[in-house]
Amino acid sequence: MLGGLGVTGVILLVLVALLLFGPNKLPELGRAFGRTLKEFKAGARDIMEDSDKDQKDTSRIEVNRKSDEVADSKRLPD
Repeated sequence: MLGGLGVTGVILLVLVALLLFGPNKLPELGRAFGRTLKEFKAGARDIMEDSDKDQKDTSRIEVNRKSDEVADSKRLPD
């Protein structure tokens, strides 16, 4: 997406941001963006871990054979 953005493009974006927000507001915006990105990554990681855990839980099904044997012995006679 930003592959075509060169050094001059980045400098131009920084200058425009500096003009729009001022030198005092830019560090605050950078910190807010960093926190937002960090929270997004943590949320995505949690979702991926939950998804992996759900897949592991459903992929393994245990069969209790003793309960089948007990059920057979408790049947009424024919």
